[in-house]
Amino acid sequence: MSNERPRNFASDNYSGICPEAWQSMQEANAGHEPAYGEDRWTHRATDLLREVFEFECDIFFTFNGTSANALALASLCQSYHSIICHELAHVETDECGSPEFFSNGTKILLVNGEHGRVPPEAVVKTVNARDDIHFPKPKVLSITQATEVGTVYKPADLDALSETVRRRGLKMHMDGARFANAVATLNVSPKEITWKVGVDVLCLGGTKNGLAVGEAVIFFNKDLADEFGYRCKQAGQLASKMRFLAAPWVGMIESEAWLNNARHANARALQLQNELKDIDGIEFLAPVEANAVFVELPAEVIKALREERYWRFYTFIGEGGCRFMCSWDTTEDDVAELAKDIKELMALKANHKLI
Repeated sequence: MSNERPRNFASDNYSGICPEAWQSMQEANAGHEPAYGEDRWTHRATDLLREVFEFECDIFFTFNGTSANALALASLCQSYHSIICHELAHVETDECGSPEFFSNGTKILLVNGEHGRVPPEAVVKTVNARDDIHFPKPKVLSITQATEVGTVYKPADLDALSETVRRRGLKMHMDGARFANAVATLNVSPKEITWKVGVDVLCLGGTKNGLAVGEAVIFFNKDLADEFGYRCKQAGQLASKMRFLAAPWVGMIESEAWLNNARHANARALQLQNELKDIDGIEFLAPVEANAVFVELPAEVIKALREERYWRFYTFIGEGGCRFMCSWDTTEDDVAELAKDIKELMALKANHKLI
């Protein structure tokens, strides 16, 4: 067996550029266009995103999700403030202190919640824990949609959080690296899980959904966008050839690929869940609600999947917690082949034939 596979399950970042995004980039490459976002592609992408959200929001394009999150959070905080987020949130675990750096030291306060979701009572408890001048004042709630363990916040969940946030004078930031997957799962219009439930700023993911590179920072609270362009420039996020960040969004939105890609990835995750759910010895670590499947596997099976069957996937929750992430280009055959290998290796493990 070759140790090279055309597709893997480690991350949706592994996938390539989807055809709709690629086509728009090709079209944007014809001739000259004004620089620094003054081009027609950036204007068109901005208009289309406003149509998607049915809101006259302010929109900025950055190269990646870390910069989008960090700069957005910095715009909501002063250095003496704090950000409340789930202990598994990407802004805490995978951004190398970037939110703290760009906000000049704003502290992150961690809370726990089932399956990656922040419960309102955790926010209340954190805000009420201290109100003296010696402790950084809570200013922002940051939530992830879909969460780091592949679950989603329903509109009612977000409405409850929004009420909690408003009562305590906080702002709400949403890390939407996989926002499209949440929209696809919930089958709601984007406005129902953003500005209508009090989200002030959304970092909308494109890279994981079929773009080559690029995220959109969307301010529904336009006052908070004041001078955000300067933050982007200072942080090296103002692209001179901005059209190549913006044009793929045009192709994705006009063709509805941004949502179709998410639906496809979600469907492959559900397929994998169905393939694995009847195997003895496999435990699901979180509900499958987006494009990720989290399961616990024996160490011997994990090793064999990687070293003998050449699958790539992440293990970062507990000793045997595995994440299998589906992408816009994951095929039914990819899922079936992975499931077949897991079934075979689990059977060998059960019969003490796997070392």
